[in-house]
Amino acid sequence: MMDYPPDHRRRITDDDLAWDRVRLTVVIPVFNEVRTVATLLRRVREVPLWLEVIVVDDGSTDGTRDLLPQFTGSLIDRLIMHDRNRGKGAALRTGFEHATGDVVVVQDADMEYDPHEFPLLLRPILSGKADAVFGSRFLGGPHRVLLFWHSVGNRFLTLLSNMFTDLNLTDMETCYKMIRRELLQDLPLSANRFGIEPELTARLAQARARIFELPISYDGRSYDEGKKIGWKDGVSALRCIVQYNTFGRKAKPWMAPAVALWDTDERLASISVDRDGAPAHGSEES
Repeated sequence: MMDYPPDHRRRITDDDLAWDRVRLTVVIPVFNEVRTVATLLRRVREVPLWLEVIVVDDGSTDGTRDLLPQFTGSLIDRLIMHDRNRGKGAALRTGFEHATGDVVVVQDADMEYDPHEFPLLLRPILSGKADAVFGSRFLGGPHRVLLFWHSVGNRFLTLLSNMFTDLNLTDMETCYKMIRRELLQDLPLSANRFGIEPELTARLAQARARIFELPISYDGRSYDEGKKIGWKDGVSALRCIVQYNTFGRKAKPWMAPAVALWDTDERLASISVDRDGAPAHGSEES
């Protein structure tokens, strides 16, 4: 049973899109981000959308693991603890499995991406134009000037991915991938580390999902500031692009239902009568 927001009338704009009927699940994989995770969680909760926040701690050892339970019941709806570090992909797959919202978005805990841009990314999905939306760091949005060779590597990996998927993305490696939940949970995902980015892209292409790409801001970190992805992950991404586009189980073609979940009579009726619901909170070990 889905809990409805206390104020179902809260809206982003005056248009007729279903801002107040769509629940957005924010999946936040966390590994050793004690310096930024509290600020990030507060920033996520500032976004004027109906949110479900799922945090997956991936075996942190810097104090993050002890800090996160303090936010369960306020900033975090569901906290899941991995018993050891398994990788970003594994943390995301755990979060995706527990998502109950209509749409799911990935949010890193390192403050490089701004959650206030969620409504921008959500609009094409609410408009019925997209099944997935990528936020691109290379389409002209404001960004910190940093790490030339890192950006070259990202563009090369995107080019290679596009050659396999026949998409024309500008930023395959972006964290901001927003996807309809029923589509996302139907994708056969298996990557454990940063290979989850090319795998998600490959599976969406195989599913023939309608993908939009929009410019986003980006406040990148240096390695001295805690950036984790390195050249070895870039080499691994090359293998992942080939692997997930060529071998193994493929995603089945997917088509959006004629009536979105948030436009069903059941959702409309439930929200109209249930104005006092409170989000369910909980935590679990994994």
